[in-house]
Amino acid sequence: MAILNFIKTYERVARFRWGNFEGMQGPGPVILIPIMHSGQKVDLRTQVMDIPRQTNITKDNAAIDIDFLVYLRVMVEKADRSVLVVEDYRSAVVGLATTTLRAVVGDLSLDEVLSQRERINSNLRNKLDSETERWGIKVENVEIREIEPPSDIQEAMNRQMSAERVRRAVVTEAQGTREAAVTVAEGAKQAAILTAEGKRQSEILTAEGDQQAAVLRADGFSGALEKIHEVAQNIDANTLSLQYFDTLKEMGASASTKFIFPMEFTSLLKSFMNTAEENNNRE
Repeated sequence: MAILNFIKTYERVARFRWGNFEGMQGPGPVILIPIMHSGQKVDLRTQVMDIPRQTNITKDNAAIDIDFLVYLRVMVEKADRSVLVVEDYRSAVVGLATTTLRAVVGDLSLDEVLSQRERINSNLRNKLDSETERWGIKVENVEIREIEPPSDIQEAMNRQMSAERVRRAVVTEAQGTREAAVTVAEGAKQAAILTAEGKRQSEILTAEGDQQAAVLRADGFSGALEKIHEVAQNIDANTLSLQYFDTLKEMGASASTKFIFPMEFTSLLKSFMNTAEENNNRE
């Protein structure tokens, strides 16, 4: 009695007749006659394989534990190889990934393993893909999930990270202090400039005021002198003589015992006497 199998789009069946491989069948209905036929399904979808954690030795002899994921799929055009060439391709990929990881890590130092995860992923993918192609398997990606160094190295790394954080904090604090000092100095500089500018403007205004006052005083004094000169031109000798006599009268009324007469007083007195004599002769 024939058995009708419906193969999905992402599946293929390797059909054997009397033990001889007839080819990959599907998708769609596939007939398998018991005893005469046998078949093995192959999934063409991307599969994720978790490679168990293992201890690897780095180039500088540091033991480090690594576990990672492998993303692979059976190539539809070479699906028969996954059945005919390898007995269990999943187990084969796990073993190959384990040995390949040891080879890749063994060529790197501990610092490189910890800092170059993408490089390790790429090397693993390339090496695995070149090996699994003969099984009809395509390795699409490799992702390291966790890297765990020994406890003593992890402790040293923690101390190093703590010291680095302290260093960054000190640098940040120093930069903040410097920027604050610069800001304060800049403010003091601007304040000093404004103060000096204000003082300069004040002194300029004061000097301009003094200059204008001096000019006004000089103009007033000049005007007074002009007035005096105009009046003096109309004063005759008799008027001046009378002014001298008034002055002598005031001096005589004071308590002083010594008097100083200018030399012009004699000529002025002579002029006055001549005038008086002329007046008497007229009478």
